[in-house]
Amino acid sequence: MKRISPFVRGLAILALVALAVVVLNQQTSLTTAATLVRFAFYIVMGLAVYMLWRDFGRREIGLWPQRQKVVFYAAAGLLIVDVGWYFATALSGPDLLAFLVVAAVSAYAAVKTWRDQHHYS
Repeated sequence: MKRISPFVRGLAILALVALAVVVLNQQTSLTTAATLVRFAFYIVMGLAVYMLWRDFGRREIGLWPQRQKVVFYAAAGLLIVDVGWYFATALSGPDLLAFLVVAAVSAYAAVKTWRDQHHYS
């Protein structure tokens, strides 16, 4: 057993799991589990971004002038709504173009505001 490479052993384990799913007719359960894991991934990513903002960004952004704070938070909120729209629906054609334009504009506004506040002259 020690002569089998870890790669082949891993492939064999995956093949056994796939065989068990097919034989036991568990495709629906597997699809449900995959959907739950996908939602959990987005929740964890959002939590990680929130924790970074809470620890580092909130104090610094609180010192900015009111207009820059509004622009930065509006751009971030618009980007969140835009990404949520991307994950909620299948985008193609004009919808995909609108998604890309809105994402680019909101990212540009946030980055430009951030850089302007870090420009020391």
